Amino acid sequence: MSQLQNIEAIEKRLWSAADLLRANSGLASNEYFMPVMGLIFLRHAYSRFLAVKPQIETGLPSRGGKVRALTKEDFSQQGAIFLRPEAQFDHLVSLPDSADRAAAIIAAMEGIEADYAALRGVLPKADYQKIGNEDLGELLRKLNPEELKTASGDIFGRIYEYFLTQFADQGAHDGGEFFTPISIVQMIANLIEPERGSVLDPACGSGGMFVQSANLVERNHGDPSKALTFWGMEKNATTIKLTQMNLAVHGLQGNIAEAISYYSDPHELLGKADYVMANPPFNVDEVDAEKVRNDPRLPFGLPGVNKAGKVSNGNYLWISYFYSYLSAQGRAGFVMSSQASSAGRDEAKVRQKLVETGDVDVMVAIRGNFFYTRTVPCELWFFDKAKPAQHRDYVLMLDARNVYRKVTRKIYDFSPEQLANLTSIVWLYRGQQGRFLALVREHLLACIQAALASQAPLREAYGALAAWANLLRSQLQEGEAFAAQRALDDAVEQFHRDFVAFNTQANAVAADGIPDGAGNSELHEAAARLAPLADASRDLVKAVDHLYKLAGHALDARQGDANSRDLNRQRKAADEARRAAVEALKPVRYFHRQALWLQERFPEAELRDVPGLVKRVSRAEIEANDWSLTPGRYVGVAPEEVDEDFDFEAALREIHLELSGLNEEAGALAATIARNFEELGA
Repeated sequence: MSQLQNIEAIEKRLWSAADLLRANSGLASNEYFMPVMGLIFLRHAYSRFLAVKPQIETGLPSRGGKVRALTKEDFSQQGAIFLRPEAQFDHLVSLPDSADRAAAIIAAMEGIEADYAALRGVLPKADYQKIGNEDLGELLRKLNPEELKTASGDIFGRIYEYFLTQFADQGAHDGGEFFTPISIVQMIANLIEPERGSVLDPACGSGGMFVQSANLVERNHGDPSKALTFWGMEKNATTIKLTQMNLAVHGLQGNIAEAISYYSDPHELLGKADYVMANPPFNVDEVDAEKVRNDPRLPFGLPGVNKAGKVSNGNYLWISYFYSYLSAQGRAGFVMSSQASSAGRDEAKVRQKLVETGDVDVMVAIRGNFFYTRTVPCELWFFDKAKPAQHRDYVLMLDARNVYRKVTRKIYDFSPEQLANLTSIVWLYRGQQGRFLALVREHLLACIQAALASQAPLREAYGALAAWANLLRSQLQEGEAFAAQRALDDAVEQFHRDFVAFNTQANAVAADGIPDGAGNSELHEAAARLAPLADASRDLVKAVDHLYKLAGHALDARQGDANSRDLNRQRKAADEARRAAVEALKPVRYFHRQALWLQERFPEAELRDVPGLVKRVSRAEIEANDWSLTPGRYVGVAPEEVDEDFDFEAALREIHLELSGLNEEAGALAATIARNFEELGA
């Protein structure tokens, strides 16, 4: 399950925790989030501790039959931190009411600070004494749900965003600052591919860029604590503490300076950073022009200045800063307002000079609803100062606005496969055909594995549905009930034939396999070979749903015993088995379609222009378009596609859920308005 699919459940827990603190603590509303973030830190650190501990223990050396004790170095190598027994979250949750929970939490944090010098003075300890002992117990339990135990990715940063939005300073968002969604950070990391050297984020927030860079190194079997050095700037001292906590949870350290990046360069990394990653505040118009006029980080000059002596828009300050920080071999990837890529006047002059360097590498358009608290679209900019000569007069324009999945009513992201597919387009641009073909093969192998994995759930679904049909048949009645039972029995027999044939087909394609290093033609043949299997999986999804409905009709047609305990128990078992079979079958066609998505757009496994998606654009064409770097201006419109898998019932359910959510929001807004009027004495 995607981490994002747990967000609403997690947020309900956090809101409940905030209600508890609001009612029973001596904390002001803008102080709620720090004690909670401290406990979230302990919870998430413990999850990562447990995740890597078995693997570490398996590899521990022994002498004289005695296994060496665990050390913090063991955990640092696995991207986690070592926790003493008294700092482990289960220990804190299990404390009885007779224990001093505040003292225990403080002791846990002091133990961590003793082991990790970078965290000394960072963890929030003072506020726990302001919370009653029973309330602390309840707070610990509220922050220990399954959603948090199993959450992955930059969950710490996401929760920080939630508190910033709900309880703390709203001004941060009004100033254009947003937590960067994991999908977007992953895309930035995928395209700049940090391997070894310094990573700079001059607007680092809670440190999500650093975390995802480290994750990429880990996926490539490296040790990020040794390969990468993290440098960050952040204007808020509290946020710096959260950054250090977030890094520590992942076994990392960073050099984070308190600074306003518009005016200072505390790390003195001009021309020295190997990688720059950032999501800076958008469209800031309060930067003092005189203070930055002669800044060496503005190699293309100052963008427009208004009558008040302020830089008209800070976007191009950031863009210039990011470029100037890069070393001669450096790469940058950052989020920027979609307005910036076609801004006019003085900003257009800066953009022209940027394009003329030849270092603008890739532009990616992202649709709205990716940010958790705003619906704004954005664009990702990528610089590469070591771009090959054959690409220096070109920019790759990638319009990803039509690629997304809807996670909740309000939130979209990229699935892992969508993200990989978009990344592979850039691989083709960079001449890395082998990686593209390996990804196609990976999708096709995943299709085969999903088909094999669905065999057991299919057998269980058949068994449960057949048992239900047999139970319905045991007291067969005449008329409508007889006809319904006859239709059900026929469908059960047909389903058995279909799923046996599917399993046979799956075993056959698995036996054929797809050789490692398969070429493009071999992969096209493999995709064609798997097409009937993918179609059969879709048909089986419809068949098992239809079979369940027929059984329901047969049950409804009975008289007298339709609500018997045995029948209802078997109906529930059949429904659970049906759901499991459907979930097991869906990935078969899904992975096959991911492979086809790439093969249909790039049939020769070479980059080509694809309307509505991608185009390699020359500098001359960019000049002819007012130096615009907006992807949609170049890639055109994609031809309309017919969705063969459109599920009307699922779409109707989604519309119903959206309407219910909107009605709930309308009710909450009405209550807020009424309360405000009451406070005004109206």
